[in-house]
Amino acid sequence: MRLTSLDVFRGIAIAGMILANMASIAEPNVYPPLLHADWHGCTLTDLVFPFFLFIVGVAMTFSLSKYTDNNKPTASIYWRILRRAAILFALGLLLNGFWNKGLWTFDFSSIRIMGVLQRISLTYLLTSVAVLNLPRKGLWILAGVLLIGYWLAMMYVPVPGYGAGVLTRDGNLGAYIDRLIIPKAHLYKGDDFNYLGDPEGLFSTIPAIASVLLGYFTGNWIQCNSVKSRITIGLALFGIGCLLIGWTWGWTFPINKKLWTSSFVVFTTGWALLLLAACYEFIEVRRVRRWGKPFEVMGLNAISIFVASVLLIKILVKTNVGIGEKAPSTYDWIYHNLFASWAGVLNGSLLFAMVTLLLWLAIAYIMYIQRWFIKV
Repeated sequence: MRLTSLDVFRGIAIAGMILANMASIAEPNVYPPLLHADWHGCTLTDLVFPFFLFIVGVAMTFSLSKYTDNNKPTASIYWRILRRAAILFALGLLLNGFWNKGLWTFDFSSIRIMGVLQRISLTYLLTSVAVLNLPRKGLWILAGVLLIGYWLAMMYVPVPGYGAGVLTRDGNLGAYIDRLIIPKAHLYKGDDFNYLGDPEGLFSTIPAIASVLLGYFTGNWIQCNSVKSRITIGLALFGIGCLLIGWTWGWTFPINKKLWTSSFVVFTTGWALLLLAACYEFIEVRRVRRWGKPFEVMGLNAISIFVASVLLIKILVKTNVGIGEKAPSTYDWIYHNLFASWAGVLNGSLLFAMVTLLLWLAIAYIMYIQRWFIKV
């Protein structure tokens, strides 16, 4: 079973990633919704990554269904899962190390270990193993333990030199554990982390597993229901419920993407359910599909488009137009001369990002027409 609405949802998430990644280079000349929240809070851009983890979980329902329906998984399926996770992790390292100190020069002594694809890799691997070995009730218990356990640990386990419940970049428990496990040189230095933690760190990957599990529960629920209109209503109601629970939980454990707080997991799952409900209603129930075709073609090659788009950004930022120390980067030259010069700095960054998105959409269409579907 393949849901076109899920491909569309995945394409929307990838389009959002490309748009936000491209626009954010011009910071501070960026419209606020295209930036991540500085710390506590949630913007439109903050929804993109949890949406993708949610989608991984929904898709897992269909890809692993033949192994969870009274069939014991074989060694080959574990090998396929491990292989896919390893490829995703390696691609993440490629993006982190690409053009660090020159083209194809990887500085393994300082390369950042964690990242977006690395988190997808780990959550996919661990959730798949759980799905293949635990009953439905066990998976629900696991999700609850991960979310509540992470909340209690972050709020009540003291960090040496800081105390308990300190949710700063360097004082939170997750950053402390990451510093114990990952050498300082391999941690994240941006967003004022300064090698003191990582927004996609190992410890904060624990609640991210719950993001995937909630997607898995959603896909499983869709599989078990035959009345399509009832599915839309159910998704919407569950979505509203998650929004309320996540928002309320945020009073005591703030919604925070960089810490991937439990309230953030539930809150963003609520928005994911509402968006999936809308996609499902229009595409699967009302059969109104034309609007979703651009997103569908991007969703069918999501990982390859994402990796290529990040590599392009690195090339634009690392190369220069002209020579000398004052030569602008290729990104700055294009941004200022082709967009900001007539549209203004804010509209210029948005237009540059939109043109880049259209470029990747055109590439995705070519891949779709040629039936080039790159699977990881």
